[in-house]
Amino acid sequence: MNLQPSLTGKRISLRPLRIEDFDDLYFAASDPEIWEQHPSSDRYKKDIFIKFFNQAIESKGAFAVIDPVTDYIIGSTRFYDYDPVKRQVIIGYTFLAKEYWGLNYNREMKHLLLKHAFEYVDKVIFEVGKTNIRSQKAMEKLSAQIINEKTLDQTSHLIYQIKKSDFNPLL
Repeated sequence: MNLQPSLTGKRISLRPLRIEDFDDLYFAASDPEIWEQHPSSDRYKKDIFIKFFNQAIESKGAFAVIDPVTDYIIGSTRFYDYDPVKRQVIIGYTFLAKEYWGLNYNREMKHLLLKHAFEYVDKVIFEVGKTNIRSQKAMEKLSAQIINEKTLDQTSHLIYQIKKSDFNPLL
C-alpha cells in the first residue's frame, strides 16, 4: 500500500508532508481551539508541535492538506500501522485549521483516504480521544462504528472502524 499518494478532491488535495512544510503547517495548527478537546491539548505550542511534526515526517504516511483555491496548507492527516496480514490501516493525527471546520472538508479528506485505503485493506481504524467530541461526531457522520476502547499514552481512546463492505465510494 502506498501510504503517501497524492489525492485530489473538489475542496482539498492531499500530498506527502515535507520537511519544508513546517512553518505553513504550524501556522495552521497554532490555534489553541484546534487542540482543546484533543488528548495533546498543548500541541499548539511550537516546541510541542515540533515533536508532532517530526513524528509525522518519520511515519512516512503523513499528508499536507491543501486548499487548492489558496494553495495554503490547512491541516494534516496520516496513515499509520498498516498491517497487510490483517488487511487494515489506521487513519489519524488529523487536524484542520478552524476556518475549515463544519464545511465538509474533513469529510472529503476522510473519503479520499478511505477510497485509497480500500484498494488495499478491508478495514480502516480510527483512534479518537474519549474527550474529543468533535472528532467523535465526525466519525458518526462517516458511519464509523465503535469497536473498542483502549488506553493510548495514558489517555482513554474510542476505537472506530469502517469496513470496506460498508463504504460508499460516492461522496
